[in-house]
Amino acid sequence: MNMKMQSVGFKADKKLEAFINQKLSKLNKFDNNICDYNVILNIENSDPKANKVVEVKVNVPGNELFARKQSNSFEAAAELVADALRIQILKNKEK
Repeated sequence: MNMKMQSVGFKADKKLEAFINQKLSKLNKFDNNICDYNVILNIENSDPKANKVVEVKVNVPGNELFARKQSNSFEAAAELVADALRIQILKNKEK
């Protein structure tokens, strides 16, 4: 599994990258055909409290899954994204 992580406007520390990597690697239990993850971390000014955004694009054979969540911390947003992707992966496997 390849993971490409990009942070826009700031430098993500290793602890945050490891946390996101851990959350997303758990998705391999649901589908072991996942090719790669593209993660984008961003800080938006639209909401003063919940301004941390995590976007993840997952490439699986024949499909591309995407989730974007916003929260007051990157860790919380990453957990929300992982849950949303888990649901999408399970639906994709049923097809």
